[in-house]
Amino acid sequence: MGNKILVSHESPISILKNSLVYNDYDYALVHLFEKHNDYYEFFKHSLLNNRDVLLDNSIFELGKAFDSAKFASYVDSLKPTYYIIPDVLEDGYETVDSFIKFINEYKNLPGVKIGAVQGKTYDELVDCYRFMSENADYIAISFDFSYYVITGRGRNKLERWCSGRQQFINRLIQDGFWNWNKPHHLLGCSLAKEFKYYVDNNIYNIRSCDTSNPVVAGIQGLRYSSDFGLNDKPTIKLADLIEHKVTDTEMDNIYYNTTMFKSILRR
Repeated sequence: MGNKILVSHESPISILKNSLVYNDYDYALVHLFEKHNDYYEFFKHSLLNNRDVLLDNSIFELGKAFDSAKFASYVDSLKPTYYIIPDVLEDGYETVDSFIKFINEYKNLPGVKIGAVQGKTYDELVDCYRFMSENADYIAISFDFSYYVITGRGRNKLERWCSGRQQFINRLIQDGFWNWNKPHHLLGCSLAKEFKYYVDNNIYNIRSCDTSNPVVAGIQGLRYSSDFGLNDKPTIKLADLIEHKVTDTEMDNIYYNTTMFKSILRR
C-alpha cells in the first residue's frame, strides 16, 4: 500500500483561511513576515489551533537564505512545528557549515530541525545527505538542482527536474544511503506528476511536500488534468503574488487544482 504524502500549497494572504481546506499543514515563508504582519499572525493562529506549521528560510525566493539571526528570532517567537535551517544553494559543504554554525549559535530553539540537502554533483549531494541524515531531524530535497538537468530525462528542463529528483532518490536507495528511519520533505515541484512515483513505489518516509503550483496556475486561469497536472509551469513565484486579491473564478480554479493534485498522489 502506498504512503500518504502531506501537502501544503503556499497561498496569497487573501485566501489563507481558504487554504486550511486544501492544505494538510501550513507553510510559511519567513521573509514575508517583515512586511506582512497579518501573514505572520495567520501562522501564529494556526499553531494555536494545533495545526502543524513549517517555517522556510526563503532561499528559493531570495536566492540566499534569510539572515540567520533574524530567522532564529522568528523561530523563537513563532515556535513553528518544523523549520528549515539556513542552507546555501547547490553547495553541500557550505550548507553543512551553515547547519553546524546555526545549531551551535542558536541552541534550544523550539521545533523540529529540517536539514536541506545541497550540492552540484552526486558525490557532493551524498556527502551533504549523509550529514543531514546523521544530524537533522527531518531531511529536505529540492526540486530544481542543476544536477537533475544532467541526469534527468525529458524534452525540457521541467521534465528533467521531475525525473531527476526521482532518479536521485532512487539512487540514494539503491546505493544504501537513504535513511528509512527519518522523514523526508520534498521542496517544491516542477511537474505535479512527479509525486505519483513515490507513492506507487512506497517510499513511505517521504512524509511531506510543498508547492504553490496549483495555486499560481489557478490564478493564471490554468486547470490541472487529474492524471498529471500540467505540462508546463507558471514562472511567477507565489511570494510575488502574496498581496493578490483572488477572484471567485480563480478560487474555483485553485480548489479544482488542489483536489486534482491530491488525486495525482492517489488520495
